[in-house]
Amino acid sequence: MNAMFEGYGAPGPAYDEMFDGDALRSPYLRLRHSLQPMTTPDLVGRVEALQASYLDQGVTFDIGGEERAFPLDILPRVIEMDTWSTIERGVQQRVRTLEAFLADVYDAGQVFSDGVIPREVIATSSHYHREAANVRPPNGVRVHVSGIDLIRDNQGEFRVLEDNVRVPSGVSYVMTNRRAISAALPETIAEHRIRPVAGYPQRLLAALRAAAPAGVTDPTVVVLTPGVYNGAYFEHALLARTMGVELVEGRDLECRRGRVMMRTTGGLEPVHVIYRRIDDEFLDPVHFRADSVLGCPGMLDAARAGNVTLANAVGNGVADDKLVYTYLPDLIRYYLNEEPVLKNVDTWRLGDDEAREEVLDRLDELVLKPVDGSGGKGIVIGPRATKPELDELRVKVLDDPRSWIAQPVVQLSTVPTFVDGRLGPRHVDLRPFAVNDGNRVWVLPGGLTRVALAEGELIVNSSRGGGSKDTWVLAGPTQEMLTVNGSGPAAEAEPPPPPVPPELVPAPAGPALSDRTGQLEQQQQQQQGASC
Repeated sequence: MNAMFEGYGAPGPAYDEMFDGDALRSPYLRLRHSLQPMTTPDLVGRVEALQASYLDQGVTFDIGGEERAFPLDILPRVIEMDTWSTIERGVQQRVRTLEAFLADVYDAGQVFSDGVIPREVIATSSHYHREAANVRPPNGVRVHVSGIDLIRDNQGEFRVLEDNVRVPSGVSYVMTNRRAISAALPETIAEHRIRPVAGYPQRLLAALRAAAPAGVTDPTVVVLTPGVYNGAYFEHALLARTMGVELVEGRDLECRRGRVMMRTTGGLEPVHVIYRRIDDEFLDPVHFRADSVLGCPGMLDAARAGNVTLANAVGNGVADDKLVYTYLPDLIRYYLNEEPVLKNVDTWRLGDDEAREEVLDRLDELVLKPVDGSGGKGIVIGPRATKPELDELRVKVLDDPRSWIAQPVVQLSTVPTFVDGRLGPRHVDLRPFAVNDGNRVWVLPGGLTRVALAEGELIVNSSRGGGSKDTWVLAGPTQEMLTVNGSGPAAEAEPPPPPVPPELVPAPAGPALSDRTGQLEQQQQQQQGASC
């Protein structure tokens, strides 16, 4: 293993998380020591077994209509306890702010009256839906699940890149990555004290049950999927199975007298909480796209009447708008009276005349992003763009400046990654997932580390050919050691997740759509579903 690191060098100014020059950073000391006895052929064999295992288990991702095994690098990313504590506090702060902001935006709008953010910013957002106005969730939670994307800058400081509170995807890979690495590197993982990730489905289920309509003591929870043609269908099926709830499609549901019912072999049964993995625009053809067959007519009216809870809430996408992102530090101060724990990446608002003029003069130096983009779509990295691409971009910005933001080129931190038989630095980001049950924002310890597998590539999204790493959050030295599932990995003794009612049983994976119109519409959603 020592030979594998010979010649390893991080590119340019990027912060390498394993090496500080020639010195090894402390979180990786034990990892390198445990890997020393391993030869390159040993590691190659384990990598091949890992890939074959993912393909056999159906741990796949749809890229351009082709189903592939989800790329998992065999070397984990290690985050020490103190660093994670800061990340956790920052994510919790962010989620609490977004909850307050969404409640305000779709009700009193005091944030506009107080001049914190212009009303025009919200009114012109493509994800602001007036249909969601005055729809009040039973326990006040709109962001049941969030994925806050972080990057580590040149100084090693974690910063927020963007917020995802619509339909964040990727948590299934956090769980499957841990199981796979536990099998591939059992002797290595056994030497570390690692926080567990297996309790996520129970945390999510408890939060969904806590969001049930008033007076419902034993709510029926379902996962609503667009169907098997969606790029994230594997995740939908896995979460339904591990939570022990039904996986349904729009055609399995029916609205009657302001209530949502599920078709079963025993007849219609009421549904109280819908964890929906469908975009707002496809959810209810009465209020949104009339040609949608993915959702169920009348669902939003049932939510407005307080008879069903939609998780996440309709209209959350306005908080994902990258222009709104630029106001988050001010919103944290406004709603929480706190300073941001995690800073934003420096950002120019192109609706501002002076900022736009500066950015247009420096197009070849900056990164420009569409404010409603996802999955890396539409991003232009100035230093790598051709002159015709920059000229086209200039026209787009001048034509619609509100639709763009600009940021400096941030050299995302690098982590050693095994590619083509050798270790090399590859850029990574991090998506911690948070679950809000109305009383506490719980952050899954680890999150999804996405890695750009091409050398020098800065876009890490899986839909653009990126892979992932298992993310190890180290437990503190005074915390009790546990053996997870008898497999050997050590973890802290954290409070157990809320119990799951014993009567809940795993659900079937759900039928495939046969309707051609439905298939085509699902394919339109694949870009969103594949945005992790």
